Amino acid sequence: MAEKYNVLDQKVTMSRRAFAKAAAAGSIVVLAPGCETVSQAFTPSNEQMAQLAGSAWTDLKQQQPTTNDPKYTSRVRRVMPRIISAANENPAGWEVEVFASDDLNAFALPGGKIGFYTGILDIMANDSQIATVMGHEVAHVKFNHAGERYGRTAAAQAGLSVAQVALGDGGASQVALQALGLGAQYGVILPFSRQHELEADRYGLRFMHRANYDVDEAVRFWENMSSMKQGEPPEFLATHPNDATRIAQLRQEIAVLKGGA
Repeated sequence: MAEKYNVLDQKVTMSRRAFAKAAAAGSIVVLAPGCETVSQAFTPSNEQMAQLAGSAWTDLKQQQPTTNDPKYTSRVRRVMPRIISAANENPAGWEVEVFASDDLNAFALPGGKIGFYTGILDIMANDSQIATVMGHEVAHVKFNHAGERYGRTAAAQAGLSVAQVALGDGGASQVALQALGLGAQYGVILPFSRQHELEADRYGLRFMHRANYDVDEAVRFWENMSSMKQGEPPEFLATHPNDATRIAQLRQEIAVLKGGA
């Protein structure tokens, strides 16, 4: 596992040298929202991310208990091939596990690894609601969101390193550096994560529609999830869009899908 991480780290380190030269010339543009060119140089491929995720997936299954209870496994394994096929992917190359946990969560790792928790399956009323989350997670993998987030984070960190050298070690410089760090965190990395979440919602819904699931159940699922929360941070400080934003987009996308567009 260490060797896989080292290969990727070496690639990123080399990219940082090239980035530092550009940044030293006054082009620390990675900290500006919407600037993709620099972060793309730091973004690993799907194949590289799949290598890293393979080790993480093995570790996760060893550390967290899974379940073979057909009450859970038969449901996700019934939905999975339909959604993956609707995403124009080969179901044979994907793996899904159900983890025994009350957490209301699911996740995806590069390389086609999807995990559901029993807690979230317990509140899903039907297969269409499972397809809602399955489609969302498949979209994350299909569009290499993990790799893009890695690229954004690595580029922002490289930009901060260059800024630290340019500003020096004085007290005023440290204050400026902290402000620059906040700019990178709240101005670039978190909004980029919310962008990914909304994109995964949008394409996940399209996969559901192609697989002949009831897309209206996506809204019902998220309304139910929203009602169970005990509060959440303001949207601009969150990695995920708030429920109102998410549900509004789903309704708009459903209207388009039902309109035949």
